[in-house]
Amino acid sequence: MNLVFSVIVPVYNRPEEVRELLHSLCLQTYTKDFEIIIVEDGSTESSKTVIEEFGNLNITYFYKKNTGPGDSRNYAMQRASGNYFIILDSDCVLPKAYLSSIDIHLTSNYSDFFGGPDAAASNFTSLQKAINYSMTSLLTTGGIRGRKEAATNFEPRSFNMGISKAAFEKSGGFGKIHPGEDPDLSIRLWNLGFKSQLISEAFVYHKRRISWSKFYNQVRKFGLVRPILTAWHPQTAKITFWFPTLFTLGLFISFVLSLYGIYFPLVLVALYFLIILGHSTFKNKSLQVGFLSVWAVLLQFAGYGIAFAESTISIRYLKNDPRKKFPHLFFK
Repeated sequence: MNLVFSVIVPVYNRPEEVRELLHSLCLQTYTKDFEIIIVEDGSTESSKTVIEEFGNLNITYFYKKNTGPGDSRNYAMQRASGNYFIILDSDCVLPKAYLSSIDIHLTSNYSDFFGGPDAAASNFTSLQKAINYSMTSLLTTGGIRGRKEAATNFEPRSFNMGISKAAFEKSGGFGKIHPGEDPDLSIRLWNLGFKSQLISEAFVYHKRRISWSKFYNQVRKFGLVRPILTAWHPQTAKITFWFPTLFTLGLFISFVLSLYGIYFPLVLVALYFLIILGHSTFKNKSLQVGFLSVWAVLLQFAGYGIAFAESTISIRYLKNDPRKKFPHLFFK
């Protein structure tokens, strides 16, 4: 198959991020032609003047009303001229060999959709590095965002994924839920018979426009969404989805037991966080990032775990309509 790439980027009020992403696309070692489609999703801070700085790139720019990132990606793919779409978030920066790695891998081992991991660049802030560790470490998420053992039937995330034109057209693309539009699409593609994979070499530097409050709100939304997706796709239910909830409950019980002189459960929790501290410090070569990682992991587990339990009770047991119960998770 002769691959022709269309790079799809939805953006909302992030012109400086677009500049960094486009600069990294200028530096690609990939020598074949490719197009870039940027969809401004109802922004009040336009990226148009930034895009005009990159006349050497084949960029098509669209502006439309705000309908969410999933719908904006669909809008771009419907207008793309390529036969394989590379979907990126605007807060990603690409290594020079990014597109070449994808081309080489798909040429030798084709699949109709794929995902790539994210990483923290050396110039990221300590907060960004800590959150990246929390979201990607084998000790926290099990490395599900880029673990080589999960290379087949990999569930891509829309900050860094690819999908063939054929798979997009047959599936109809992303749904209206956000977050959660990417696992929903992956499940529907699997049901249609399409295969996915992890391309570990196709990683991006994911800058994450983030603060502690934004991070907590983000992981809380992830927790709310997962039971909705399980209700839509019951075959995807996994016991591992409960782990953050069980950990948070165990942490609470450990503190309660310590009030009665029973310290062993709390010691186990402390040991786990000491391991996180040491591993992150070693991996990031920074004690500061190590300590921030401990807090990031705690926020991630608590935010996701509590929200997951709340959503499960509401959707599964109280039989609430997700769109009415959690309207902020859906675009119209």
